[in-house]
Amino acid sequence: MTFPVVGMVGGGQLARMTHEAGIPLGIRFKLLSDTPQDSAAQVVGDVVVGDYRDLDTLREFARGCDVITFDHEHVPTEHLRALEADGIPVRPGPEALVHAQDKGVMRAKLTEIGAPCPRHRIVSDPADVERFAAEGDGFPVILKTVRGGYDGKGVWFVRSAKDAEEPFRAGVPVLAEEKVDFTRELAANIVRSPHGQAVAYPVVESIQVDGVCDTVIAPAPDLSEELSAQAQELALRIARELDVVGHLAVELFETADGRILVNELAMRPHNSGHWSQDGAITSQFANHVRAVLDLPLGDPRPRAKWTVMANVLGGDYPDMYSAYLHCMARDPQLKIHMYGKDVKPGRKVGHVNTYGDDLADVRERAAHAAGYLRGTITE
Repeated sequence: MTFPVVGMVGGGQLARMTHEAGIPLGIRFKLLSDTPQDSAAQVVGDVVVGDYRDLDTLREFARGCDVITFDHEHVPTEHLRALEADGIPVRPGPEALVHAQDKGVMRAKLTEIGAPCPRHRIVSDPADVERFAAEGDGFPVILKTVRGGYDGKGVWFVRSAKDAEEPFRAGVPVLAEEKVDFTRELAANIVRSPHGQAVAYPVVESIQVDGVCDTVIAPAPDLSEELSAQAQELALRIARELDVVGHLAVELFETADGRILVNELAMRPHNSGHWSQDGAITSQFANHVRAVLDLPLGDPRPRAKWTVMANVLGGDYPDMYSAYLHCMARDPQLKIHMYGKDVKPGRKVGHVNTYGDDLADVRERAAHAAGYLRGTITE
């Protein structure tokens, strides 16, 4: 029997962990990576080093692959259409993926299908930003470049028209959004296959620090069953309307008046789903592999009452391996996932998962391990 080959564009940690999930199934991976040192390139056997923005490179890479999927959303949409025209399955396809690539396209489509969103529109210059603010509750407002932003990059919190000058210097379209009065950020993660089967993971709380995900709690504490069901149903509807194949993360605001609004979409495994590696019956990575190959999807239910994921960020303490002795001895149930990256201040280099029946205990264990690995906690 010949097992399929999954072509993964992008060599980051998401590709690394997706490859890991395919190993027990005997699924072979082929990787298009920027450098041989990228996170996934260190562990995948078949690596092509090249530029995903070059169509000829993509076409050559796709030879021998049964399906193409992604570690990021930056491959030009027209290149993906060309691969599909060549007869190569691309999952998610370009018509779906563009909604994760372009925030303007995303907002227009979500508005069209009636998904709840912050007030928004494309703005042309600082004066237009001032008009947008005046149309609502005034400043402050949020400005975003429509393409390329992540982890707080490409996002500006502006308090005046003068503050709004910087986003326009890059010469790309800018999206203005109202500043939402939210109490916390949530994420609804779902996976959908080509024939329409879909599963929904528990809605999680995502805690951000300086625009970067710090901690994820699964399920979101004190979230009503009604709002949880609304969030899952919304994510499933978005996936169906956009014809998403694979993993979809719908990042949400929970507002002070008890509503949910869509913040961002990601059509790939997502930081808010890393808890599922150890906390769910079937992880987001395993289900993404199943979905892109159109295999039956696995059970997304949690294994424990609470699971907490804490990101490990680089600090001034590069020798993280020496910290294993303390972390593993202190918490034998701790799960450590490192990405093989050089340690740089503020860089995501790994994450830890903890689980159990007492939320306060589970949170403390995750925070301690992540802090000790980073070097901000020393005892």
